[in-house]
Amino acid sequence: MFDDHTDVPSSSPSRFRAAAVAFTLAAVILQGALAQAQHRPTHDIVKSSRGMVVSVSGPASDAGAAVLKQGGNAVDAAIATAFALAATYPAAGNIGGGGFMVVWPGDGRPPMAFDFREKAPAAATQEMFVNPAGRSAHRRVGVPGTVSGLALAHEKLGTKPWKELVDPAVKLAANGFELDQANASQISELLKDSTGPEHAELHRVFDKPGGGDWKTGDRLQQPDLARSLERVRDRGVDGFYKGETAELIAAEMKRFDGIITTEDLANYQAKQREPVRGTYRGYDLVCMSPPCSGGITLISILNILENFEFARDERWSPRTMHLFAEAMKRAYRDRARYLGDPDFTEIPTHFYSKEHAREWAKGIDLSRATPSSTLAGDIKLAGESEHTTHFSVVDGKGMCVALTYTLESSFGSRVVAKGAGFILNDEMNDFNWMPGVTDSTGRIGTAPNLLAPGKRMLSSMCPTIVLKDGKPWLVTGSPGGRTIINTVLQVITGMIDFGLTAQEAVDAPRIHHQWFPDKIRAEAKFHQQHADVVKILEGMGHTFDRVARQGDAHSIWLNPETGDAESGIDPRISGKASIP
Repeated sequence: MFDDHTDVPSSSPSRFRAAAVAFTLAAVILQGALAQAQHRPTHDIVKSSRGMVVSVSGPASDAGAAVLKQGGNAVDAAIATAFALAATYPAAGNIGGGGFMVVWPGDGRPPMAFDFREKAPAAATQEMFVNPAGRSAHRRVGVPGTVSGLALAHEKLGTKPWKELVDPAVKLAANGFELDQANASQISELLKDSTGPEHAELHRVFDKPGGGDWKTGDRLQQPDLARSLERVRDRGVDGFYKGETAELIAAEMKRFDGIITTEDLANYQAKQREPVRGTYRGYDLVCMSPPCSGGITLISILNILENFEFARDERWSPRTMHLFAEAMKRAYRDRARYLGDPDFTEIPTHFYSKEHAREWAKGIDLSRATPSSTLAGDIKLAGESEHTTHFSVVDGKGMCVALTYTLESSFGSRVVAKGAGFILNDEMNDFNWMPGVTDSTGRIGTAPNLLAPGKRMLSSMCPTIVLKDGKPWLVTGSPGGRTIINTVLQVITGMIDFGLTAQEAVDAPRIHHQWFPDKIRAEAKFHQQHADVVKILEGMGHTFDRVARQGDAHSIWLNPETGDAESGIDPRISGKASIP
């Protein structure tokens, strides 16, 4: 471990700053301890020995739990949950997007990872988005991967008939379901913000009958989506990537200058990949590998933090938050430098090693923020979105699933293919649009994630399974664009370093630093509860942005003593833990 005194430069100004921090630290620790004592979990903890599904949508969690009750395994339940979310959480649940699944089989087989990230169409070019005139909603749609990915996972690990797993979603779309407050407000705002001929079908599908805003308790029925899901139910992947649904998507593209064709859809295939593995203070991490950047970046941050001892610190101390921000910015710098689609880019391993992390840790000044520009190295400096969704599933036999999937922005491209009933993604946003242009605003132009035909865009998704003594201990993940990784980081460290329960770790306020822009983004709750810490960190050279919320980290803790699953339901949008 690095000792504070050896890390602080010997100059008088640095010693003065360190003394000033120490002078106020005791008062801040006392305030934080009082806040911690007053903290109460936002949800009652659900416990089960038979399995559990935790997601943003009650009906979707129930659909997955019903599969567990009927004898299905965690992968079966995850497939049912994912399809149900396509009906009950249209902001991010989808068959028009893509994502990643990490599985711990629980039967002695090694962990598996499934990549169903969207791809650039064959007609895409590296500089197609350099000119703003070429950035229409339809051109930003990537070839969807969700149906292919769920089908691949079912082929490898599923036990229940495919039709039984898709049918609950068909019924939810056809018969409708009652909107909760989150869905009602999100859909109402979507419709107000979406105008123009390209969104006419969106309004036809989602406008409230009779007009006006959607309210809590209103019933949303989606007959076109039900028919699209029926085709998937009855024909599998061919029910989406070939035939009527594929033709509807391609026709929509032609109407509005999009570039996806029926050939792009027919050629799409999800991939099974090796998970990326890491360790932190004796725990093992099983994470999604590239083109998902979440796992490697999470492991990189934890490798840096492992060089510092937190046991002496209160969770919200200035030292803790300073180290978190400094570790985050260094790992995100490496993310920009090295990560992309491994089918197009050779990804080195040295930059997420323990040795590389030790070198980064040595450069952290414990009394002063490091300017992000000084970390650029060989990246030439010139003068991602919130609405993903994550859910966690465990069954009663030891299988665990962490699944994160997305449309990119809230409601994706807001494009609905006429007659298909579902929203298409806008994942082409996640490529580096401006080759060679990396700047202080957060724009990244490095080579590994430049656009190319057939290439999968880099993702920040971070579905993660944490092991203790070789057995599953935590299943977690989150939405949130580039903030995803740091949300997952704080759930994990909250439990390992600071002894929080899963629910307490999920409830806790969150911060984020992504290298550029060079500022800490913190939830409003953090500013409210820890204003003195913010002041001290500003005195150390950090700057802050305030956001309403960060992430939606529905998690499951597996109690090593009882073997029971215990819920961590994120209160930031909505959510439910369902058990068989």
